[in-house]
Amino acid sequence: MNTPLITADLVDLDLDRAAATKDEAARALAGRMAAAGRVTDLDGFLADVAAREEQMPTGLEGGIGIPHCRSAHVTEPTLAFGRSATGIDFGAADGPATLVFLIAAPAGADQDHLGILSTLARDLMRAEFTDALRTETSPERAAALIRGEDPAQPDAPAAPDAEPETAPDAVPAEGAGDGDATGDGAPFRIVAVTSCPTGIAHTYMAAESLDRAAEADGVLISVETQGSAGFERLDPAVIAAADAVVFAHDVEVRERHRFAGKPTVDVGVKAAINRPAELIAEARRRAAEAPAGTHPRTGTGGDGDDAAPMDRTAGDSTDGFGTRLRTWLMTGVSYMVPFVAAGGLMIALGFALGGYEISDAPSVADHFVWTEAHSWAALLFQLGGAAFGFLIPVLAGYIAYGMADRPGLVPGFVGGAIAVTIDAGFLGGLAAGLLAGAVVMAIQRVDVPAALRGIMPVVVIPLISSAVVGFLMYIVIGQPIASAQSGLTDWLEGLSGSNAVLLGILLGLMMCFDLGGPVNKVAYAFATGGIAVTAPTDTSLQIMATVMAAGMVPPLAMALATTVRGKLFTRTEKENGKAAWVLGASFITEGAIPFAAADPLRVIPSAMAGGAVTGALTMAFGNTLRAPHGGFFVVPLIGSPLLYLIAIAAGTLVSTALVILLKTGRARKTAAAAAEPAPGTAAPVPAGTAG
Repeated sequence: MNTPLITADLVDLDLDRAAATKDEAARALAGRMAAAGRVTDLDGFLADVAAREEQMPTGLEGGIGIPHCRSAHVTEPTLAFGRSATGIDFGAADGPATLVFLIAAPAGADQDHLGILSTLARDLMRAEFTDALRTETSPERAAALIRGEDPAQPDAPAAPDAEPETAPDAVPAEGAGDGDATGDGAPFRIVAVTSCPTGIAHTYMAAESLDRAAEADGVLISVETQGSAGFERLDPAVIAAADAVVFAHDVEVRERHRFAGKPTVDVGVKAAINRPAELIAEARRRAAEAPAGTHPRTGTGGDGDDAAPMDRTAGDSTDGFGTRLRTWLMTGVSYMVPFVAAGGLMIALGFALGGYEISDAPSVADHFVWTEAHSWAALLFQLGGAAFGFLIPVLAGYIAYGMADRPGLVPGFVGGAIAVTIDAGFLGGLAAGLLAGAVVMAIQRVDVPAALRGIMPVVVIPLISSAVVGFLMYIVIGQPIASAQSGLTDWLEGLSGSNAVLLGILLGLMMCFDLGGPVNKVAYAFATGGIAVTAPTDTSLQIMATVMAAGMVPPLAMALATTVRGKLFTRTEKENGKAAWVLGASFITEGAIPFAAADPLRVIPSAMAGGAVTGALTMAFGNTLRAPHGGFFVVPLIGSPLLYLIAIAAGTLVSTALVILLKTGRARKTAAAAAEPAPGTAAPVPAGTAG
C-alpha cells in the first residue's frame, strides 16, 4: 500500500482545544480521518471504537492511550495522533494519557491491523520515541517520526506498511553470550509467550520489554506473540534449547504443552511490561533450582500431542490464591454458559410450541411425525435437555482445565459426570472440577524419567487422575456433597414470605454488582443449576425468574435515563443507551458496562438498588421461569407475566431515578465550582451596586 499510514493532517499537537474526554478525543482524531477520506461514516466508525473500548480500557502506563478498532467504515489502515497537555483518561492505572493514537483498520484486515499495532506497541516501549513526540512542534515531523522515517526529511517517501511482528525467533541480543547461567559456558536461553485479551497492544509491548531486558542482561530470548490474527509457533529446536520459559499472559497460552518440562515463570502480561528484568532474574533462579535433567536442552519441545505435560512446579502464578480461584471458576462458568443459552432457549421454544406437558412426550427417536407441531416441540425440548445434561460435566471439566490445562479435562469431565450420577448437582460439579485440577497439578509435580514423559499426558495422567477423582467422588466426598445439595434444595423449597423476599434482594444485588462479572455469574450459575434437572422445584423456577429479571434492570435503566435526561450523558453514552434497550430486553446485563465504566460510583449503586427491588418483587409475586435466558422474548413462559413485567418496570424506574439524581448532583457541584472566582480575584459586583 503506497498511502502513508499517517500524514501531517492526521496529527493534532493541541488536542486539548477539542477534547477533554476519551470520547471527544476519539471524535476529534476520527474527524481528521474522515476529512482525509479514510473514514466513510464518522458516527459508525466511532461506534466501533466505543465497542472496542468497552471490552478493555486502551490506556497504557506512561501516559499513552491507543483507542483502536477494525471497522467497515475504514477504507485503509490509518493512524491519527493527538497530544494533550492536561491529559485524557483512557483507564490506565497510572493516570491520564498525554499521547493518544487512534488506530483504524478496514474490517477483516487482521494482518494490517496487527501490523500497525505491533509496530506502534514496540515503538512505545522506547523512551526516546515517546519523549520525541512529547516535544515535537511540527505535525510533519511528528508524522514522519511515527512512520519510522527521519524527522528531518518529513516529505520522504513513505515506508511500506509494517508487517505484523509475529516472527517468534528473536534475534540474539548483542553481548548475550556473556550471560552464562548454565555452568557450561553457553549463554542462558529463555523462550517466552506473551498474550492479552485482545491480542494486540499489550502482547507486543510485553515482547519488546522482555527483548530489551534480555539484551541488557546478556540473555538469549525468543518470544512468541500470540496475537489476534494468529501466531507463528516457536521452532521446536528453540524450545528444546531453552533453559527456562516465561509466560506473560492474561488469556490461556495456546499449545502450552510444547514447553513441557521447563522451569516456568507464569505471570500476567503487564508484569512483563513493567518489570521484565525481575522476570528474567526469576527464570534464572528457577532454572538453577530445578533438579538436574528436568529441563535438558535436547529434551522435548515438539508440537505433537504426545509432548510431556506442563511442569507447573516452578510455574505457579504469582497471583494470590483468591485471584487464581476466581479465574478457575470463571473459566468453568464461561464454557458452561453457551450450553445454558442454547439448551435453555430450545427448551423455551419447546414449551412455547407444545405447552408444559411436552416434558412427558416420548423420545423423538421412537416417535416423530414431520407434520405435527407437537413432535417438533418434543424435539426442541429433548435437544435442550441433552444440552443441559452437559452443564455440570462442562463446568467441572473446564474448572480443571483452567487449573491444569488440557490434562485436567478428562478427570474434570469424569468427576462432573459422577456428580450428575449421584445427584450432587452444581456443588458437586464445583468440587469435582477443583479436585480434578488439584490432582493433576500434584501429578505434574512428580519428577518422572525422561522415557515416560511422552506417555504422561495421554495415558498416565488421565488414568491416575480419573481413578483418584472417581474414587473420591463416589466413595469419600460425593455423598456428603449430594446431601448438602439436597439440604440446600429443601431449604429453598421451604422459603416463603419474608425469607423468599430476602433471597430475592440478595440475588438482585449479586446480578447488578459487577454487571456480568464473577459475582453476577455465580448468581446466574446458581439459578441455572436449579432448573437443570428433570423436575425442578417451584422455588428453583422462582430463583431463575428473579435472576433474569434483576439482570435486565441495569441496561434498561441506563437506556431510560439517557432518554429522559440526555443532557447528563455524553454523545457516546446516548448512542450506547439506544443499544441498551435491546440488550436489556434480551437479558444481557453487560449492556450497562459502558455507563458503569465511565461513572461507577453513581451507576453501580443505582443499578444494585433497582435490582434489589426487582428481585424482592419477583419473589414476592411468586413468578416462575423454565427458560434460563431470553428476556422479554420468553415472557409467555413466565408464571404471572404481568406481575413479572411490573417487577422489572419498578426496578428500572428506581435505578433510573437514582442515577439521574446522583448525576444531577454532580453536575450542580461542577457548575458551582466553575462559577467560584479563582483565588486572588474579586467576586463579581451585583448589578446596581455602587462601585
